[in-house]
Amino acid sequence: MQSVATASSADQTRALSLSTIAFTACFAVWTIFSIIGVAIKAELGLSDTQFGLLVATPILTGSVSRLFLGIWTEKYGGRLVFSSQMLLTAIATWALTLADTYVMYLVAALGIGLAGGSFIIGVAYVSRWYDAGHQGTALGIFGAGNVGAAVTKFLAPFVMVAYGWHGVAYVWAAGLAILGVLFFLLAKDDPQLVARRKSGAKAPSLTQQFAPLKNLQVWRFSLYYFFVFGAFVALALWLPHYLIDVYGIDVRYAGMAAASFSLSASLFRAYGGILSDRFGARSVMYWTFSFSMLFLLMLSYPPTDYVIAGKDGPIAFSTSMGLWPFIATLFALGFFMSLGKAAVFKHIPVYYPNHVGAVGGLVGMIGGLGGFALPIAFGVLLDLTGIYTSCFALLLLVVAIALAWMHFSVRAMERAAHGEVLDRLPELPEMRAIHVPGRNAMARVLDDWRPEDSEFWATQGRAVARRNLWVSIPALLLAFSVWMVWSMVIARLPAIGFAFTPEQLFWLAALPALSGATLRIFYGFMVPIFGGRLWTTLATASLLLPAIGIGYAVQNPETPYVMFLVLALLCGLGGANFASSMANIGYFFPKAEKGNALALNAGLGNLGVSVMQFLVPLVITISVFGAMGGQPQTLSDGGQLWMQNAGFVWVPFILAATVAAWLGMNDIADAKASFVQQSVIFGRTHNWLMCVLYIGTFGSFIGYSAGFPLLSRIAFPDINALQFVFLGPLVGALSRAGTGWVADRFGGGRVTFWVFAGMIVSVLAVILSLQAGSFAGFFAGFMALFFFTGVGNASTFQMIPVIMGREVPRLMPHLTGTDRARQIAMESGGIVAFTSAIGAYGGFFIPKAYGSSIAMTGSPIGALWLFLAFYVLCLAITWAVYTRPGGLLHQIEHKGARPASIAAQPAQ
Repeated sequence: MQSVATASSADQTRALSLSTIAFTACFAVWTIFSIIGVAIKAELGLSDTQFGLLVATPILTGSVSRLFLGIWTEKYGGRLVFSSQMLLTAIATWALTLADTYVMYLVAALGIGLAGGSFIIGVAYVSRWYDAGHQGTALGIFGAGNVGAAVTKFLAPFVMVAYGWHGVAYVWAAGLAILGVLFFLLAKDDPQLVARRKSGAKAPSLTQQFAPLKNLQVWRFSLYYFFVFGAFVALALWLPHYLIDVYGIDVRYAGMAAASFSLSASLFRAYGGILSDRFGARSVMYWTFSFSMLFLLMLSYPPTDYVIAGKDGPIAFSTSMGLWPFIATLFALGFFMSLGKAAVFKHIPVYYPNHVGAVGGLVGMIGGLGGFALPIAFGVLLDLTGIYTSCFALLLLVVAIALAWMHFSVRAMERAAHGEVLDRLPELPEMRAIHVPGRNAMARVLDDWRPEDSEFWATQGRAVARRNLWVSIPALLLAFSVWMVWSMVIARLPAIGFAFTPEQLFWLAALPALSGATLRIFYGFMVPIFGGRLWTTLATASLLLPAIGIGYAVQNPETPYVMFLVLALLCGLGGANFASSMANIGYFFPKAEKGNALALNAGLGNLGVSVMQFLVPLVITISVFGAMGGQPQTLSDGGQLWMQNAGFVWVPFILAATVAAWLGMNDIADAKASFVQQSVIFGRTHNWLMCVLYIGTFGSFIGYSAGFPLLSRIAFPDINALQFVFLGPLVGALSRAGTGWVADRFGGGRVTFWVFAGMIVSVLAVILSLQAGSFAGFFAGFMALFFFTGVGNASTFQMIPVIMGREVPRLMPHLTGTDRARQIAMESGGIVAFTSAIGAYGGFFIPKAYGSSIAMTGSPIGALWLFLAFYVLCLAITWAVYTRPGGLLHQIEHKGARPASIAAQPAQ
């Protein structure tokens, strides 16, 4: 942490002044759509939802980039990172003028969003120049650069009237580029970076920088910032549109009125820093949340007409907030939000002085995501309810949750400070007679966890491990259900009025697998960082985003295709959960029981695909949620469907699973995994060969699960195949769970060889059936394919520890005994995790191949021939490398000589 003694007052002033000016300019660019978006909306004829997405898109990039920019600032210094970020943003702003379609505007908006990342660069840079007693004030002054939003609202309308919205983009881009160059020339590297370079010390590693993110406190700070900053950005973007529609004023006056809110929510941030230094950040947060609730309650009350039956007849009157009271209330709201922004970032350098970039990056990212998500939510709420003040009602709910969480957390800390005696007392005196001290306590973090100790396992460990397993299974089942629900939704979209082409539909079917597979690579490393309990809770709760989003998107045929693309990518969150779920459960069980536990977790989790394909066709035919679920969609034949239920039906179960994970699971204190140690697998040839084979087995399972409903619908439009498609994933999941013993007995290599032989025959059967127009043959061929994929999932993973049991002694002969066994287990686990991620890409390529084949040839048969050729390749690899005489596994599998110490791993 920087001290006054190591930096002169002049250098401190230089760093703070340059950073504040740069941040002001960046914020002006970041909110440029709040003004020019009005002109673009009229130019393109956008709906309120499309407009909300457009103005929110820059906020997405600015939010997500904060996490990485904060880390890069700690590593490379604010001078270099800030200058580069401003120049790149200036280029993106200029490129906006070249866009001519809605999608191109969205792409350009993503680039402009880099401007929002400037905040965390400045926080990490400025905080290194000041000591803890002055950081609140310094960061408050820097944060006043939020006034850039007001600059845009004051000046941009006049530039736009004179030169059009293109003129605004040109001027803002030029100004930012000039500032980027000046910042690089005038700013200095911070003293901490200079000292590190002189000493030759290495920059902190990613693991070290991310370590504090496992603390729940960091996520609580993130919720605070979601409101004080995210809601500020959202309102800054939304208010001009709101004022024009509600009060009927033109864009210049709307911009000036909205700017008054931006001014109060920005300039007073410096005062908030002073108050936080003097009275404490916690007190300022209480003031912020309490007064914000009051003002939002006033703003959220819609104009209403009342008729009262009086003694002399009806008495009629109405209530509404005029323009000037509205502006005054917004100004007061902005004042307290401004104080809150300073108070949140007063916490971070005090609690995490050596991790300001990473922690501040995460908090800033979550806050920025509020600026992205809230305008979209404002537009959706307005479209659904028709009530303009619904945006303020949503913010009232957010601030109420934040205040409650803060207050109960503070009370918990106060109770902890009083010691165990106070904690043992009942909450209410009336409960004293039934209170048993210690009965209500359940350890959340397991500091002592020895599953290999038979006595510990029998007396304590088994019960805890099984509880965590049975909480994990339904959460993983729901994750698979949400991951694959899109395959059922898109099969019905044309019938309810969505005019998407088959190519577009197959893109929608493929994207959840693409994002799920990619995210698996990262999710596998999250449990050691955040802890299994917290990460399972967050990962399960994240499923609410696609579930609720689907429920609203399918109700309006005017919902843009890009929104469906976003929802398809969000469904991938369900697929990613598998990697973290398996990693977490693996820590709880001893080697002797690990295989069965992981098999139950994976096998029953896979059943989520079948459960979804069975349940969704039922719930979309009835009004499960009544008026709360929305109106049905009318089919061309006069029937009705409630397609929104395909998303809404999972919401109560996800909420229950989230609560169960938080209340019923544990973290293991010493559950650590080093990426550096595991990275040795990337140099192992067999890692990549097993990735190919696993794409053939699990990739086929998840790809066929995603594409089977839509393919059936297109190939046999006269048959209601959706009532049968759940059987495929069911067969695949059950065959996977029930045939692991076959690979144990005969060898995974031999079983895998015959699996691919069976898949080749099955694909031929499907091709011939499609050519003959036989649904029975088509369906039977796919059932056989699903069966073989399940068997192959088990057999390929059974091969991995046996292969490494042969390879590690050969490649690392210096290892013996316990060290060798540990290396085998570590590499086997790493390869299992990596192949599970790569194999999941099959869920993207298979539906995409169907769509491309239909677009190019008018038939999916071309894709099936491609799959058949791939299975021939897998068969050849299995035989040539593993099962032929002289192959790596031939002697082991034919003589039963597999090392007893190498337990078979369950399939994913």
